[in-house]
Amino acid sequence: MKGKTENDLLKLPFKDAYMFRPGVILPLYGVQSKTKVYQIFYDVMKPLYPLLKKLNSVITSEQLGRAMIQVTINGYPRPRIESNELKSMIRRLNQ
Repeated sequence: MKGKTENDLLKLPFKDAYMFRPGVILPLYGVQSKTKVYQIFYDVMKPLYPLLKKLNSVITSEQLGRAMIQVTINGYPRPRIESNELKSMIRRLNQ
């Protein structure tokens, strides 16, 4: 379903369209998920956040937002942006 939705969006007559594939998103600043099972997962995993942030497939909500802003401003060579590419982009932004 996700792939079909992405393909359908890319067919629309937008100047550019980007599909972000961030993997696991760690919420920050007290944001709570409206999906109960996700919120339970986040609550249980919260003590592990510092360790999880070091993994390539995990990104914080703030990092994702900053990466999205950069792509909006500067574009990106491909329409689909994978988790590892987002992490690389974030490392460059933090330099």
